[in-house]
Amino acid sequence: MHITTIGNATAANATVREPSAPSAESARIRNDVDAARNTALSALNNDRFRVMLEQITDPGASGALMTMGADGQNGAAVDFNTALSRYAENSK
Repeated sequence: MHITTIGNATAANATVREPSAPSAESARIRNDVDAARNTALSALNNDRFRVMLEQITDPGASGALMTMGADGQNGAAVDFNTALSRYAENSK
């Protein structure tokens, strides 16, 4: 089989533009995407993060989180020590 080229091959190449240097904005976006990818990979490989995700996706966790909220006392906030003790009770 023989392919014959008709026309001037260099003329077609003359219309192709060389890619310009990346702009500062595209470089910033590329760096942000790379940083996000590295952070996500780090999180996926982190055992503490995996355990935390398992705990918060547990259906029983929503009830435990609700008991840590204000006790209906006109929206009064729970102090840190009370929240800590409730967390310890619900973690057993």
